[in-house]
Amino acid sequence: MDEVDASNLQRQILHNIDRIGDRKVDSAKKTLTMLNPDVDVVTYDTRLDASNIMDIIAGYDVIVDGADNFPSRYVLNDASVKLGIPVVHGSIFRFEGMVTVFDPKNGPTYRDMVPEPPPAELAPSCAEAGVLGVLPGIVGSIQALETIKLLLSLGESLVGRILAIDTTEMEFRTFKLRSDPSNEVTYANRERIEVRDLDGLCAPWLSH
Repeated sequence: MDEVDASNLQRQILHNIDRIGDRKVDSAKKTLTMLNPDVDVVTYDTRLDASNIMDIIAGYDVIVDGADNFPSRYVLNDASVKLGIPVVHGSIFRFEGMVTVFDPKNGPTYRDMVPEPPPAELAPSCAEAGVLGVLPGIVGSIQALETIKLLLSLGESLVGRILAIDTTEMEFRTFKLRSDPSNEVTYANRERIEVRDLDGLCAPWLSH
């Protein structure tokens, strides 16, 4: 639901300077089909929210999460848990990044890692905080690798583990992530999950 801006080009490699002002989904599709015309690229030129997320993600085997705000991450979590679809999560902040895999059927999910959002003043936007341009490429490549591993059942995925990346020290660390017993937004409770947009507080919505 956005247009290509010059400020995107240092990290969003699907676009180029000739496409400034174009719809991002159209530019992305053009780049990908030029690389491989056999790839079926389906675009959604809309903001992801509770009214459309179930229809958009239903039927996919894996979701790669590149969201840059907490409300989108929570609504994606609740919808993916309800549908039982794994999410390959990646996030970045300045010189640091992290990658993990949330598999509702086999491990912890986003609400186990972040039960509630931090205050707005502790969650600055990219425009306010900035991000090292190459870091999204590093995190995105690891997300792509984890996605391939999930699809092909290769090796050990990052389910239940967080890979933290500190590029200033060039350190990669892995932390364990366990399910929170107080978290009610689980695949076992999927029939009770109500996917709603989040206004301020990102509390779980469960029917009773």
